[in-house]
Amino acid sequence: MTEITLPSNWRPRPYQLPAWHYLEGGGRLAYLIWHRRSGKDDTALHWTATAAHTRVGNYWHMLPEAAQARKAVWDAINPHTGLRRIDEAFPRELRETTRENEMMIRFKCGSTWQVIGSDNYDSLVGSPPIGVVFSEWALAKPESWAYLRPIMAENKGWAMFITTPRGNNHAARMFDSLSKEPGKAFVQKLTAHETDVFTPEQLAEERASYIAEHGPSVGQALFEQEYECSFSAAILGAIYAKELLRARDSGRMKRVPFDPAKLVHTAWDIGYGDSTSIWFWQMAGTEVNVIDFFEDSGEPITHYLSHLRSRDYKYDTLWLPHDADHGNLATGKSIAEIVRAAGFRVRVVPNIGLEDGINAARLLFPRCNFDAERCEPGLNALQNYRWAFNKAMGEMKPTPVHDWSSHASDAFRYMAVAMSKGEAAAKPVRLVYDARGIV
Repeated sequence: MTEITLPSNWRPRPYQLPAWHYLEGGGRLAYLIWHRRSGKDDTALHWTATAAHTRVGNYWHMLPEAAQARKAVWDAINPHTGLRRIDEAFPRELRETTRENEMMIRFKCGSTWQVIGSDNYDSLVGSPPIGVVFSEWALAKPESWAYLRPIMAENKGWAMFITTPRGNNHAARMFDSLSKEPGKAFVQKLTAHETDVFTPEQLAEERASYIAEHGPSVGQALFEQEYECSFSAAILGAIYAKELLRARDSGRMKRVPFDPAKLVHTAWDIGYGDSTSIWFWQMAGTEVNVIDFFEDSGEPITHYLSHLRSRDYKYDTLWLPHDADHGNLATGKSIAEIVRAAGFRVRVVPNIGLEDGINAARLLFPRCNFDAERCEPGLNALQNYRWAFNKAMGEMKPTPVHDWSSHASDAFRYMAVAMSKGEAAAKPVRLVYDARGIV
């Protein structure tokens, strides 16, 4: 008989103990803004191993994307020991099976643990968790917690959020909100000056290295973000940072009422196998009232058309991406043809290129009023839409990061291209609308 003590060959560092004791005492919501290399994931992994052998159930460790989850957690090696982190946290003697393709471990006690991405959190239907770790929460899809929160409440489960800041986004707002509600959660922000991970001399060297590698402004912002846990440091490479800040400061993110006397335009990004995003807007003279946003994933085009019909809107043009005219190999019909056959007026957005499209979007922002509540998921995506960063060269790449924020941002870009051509602002056309759409 082999005796194993959990956590296995690991003990929380002194600054990690308050969070550990909170969870050990039955705490259900831990929100940890800890600096880079503070042991966030190690703490979460070892706590999950302990929890899984205390209460049988399903446990998830979520990264922003599934591909990132494999690299950052499932295949990650501890440089100090040369061992996989999951092998350290979950000794093989405790396992019944290890499924490499699914990044899942089933324990002999009956619990399971799986690494997934917040971009496909709703794909694991039928296996509700009782413990979830949101790693790199500031880069994750915010709707993942909205989806899981009622499940965790019903299961009386726990959730652990671990991240460094990425600008003043949903992670910052959640930190502020929870900080104002004592007793609701364990909330902690730890900078590198408050732990024993680095000496003052090492931090000075880190700061100097960042500045030398990336320049004064980018280097300082990266250091503040990673080691000082600053929410005010802008998301590195955020494409629409200035435009969104101006819209917020000028009061253009507010309650924007729907005008039933006016037609509604929509702009789409259609995901083939992943998310489809739709922006809804009405014209108000030269201003653009962005009244709604909708996104879903893994559904056929008929699902989105049914959603449109469920709204009380009367539609003018549905602006689809340029590839919507391409025929499907299975059916021979294009998305545009299917939507037209359903009774909707369809136009395909001209393909003017990424850079020109982004410039069109930047020019559109000053004209837009956004409904802050209905458009919140889309606005979160726009805020997180950013240029990819080439670490080796210390510079931005000419292409955006493709993650959960891409689809909503692409749909907004298509909306801007349609508007820039002056076609979406054309004089209203009288349309007859019934349950099937426009006839």
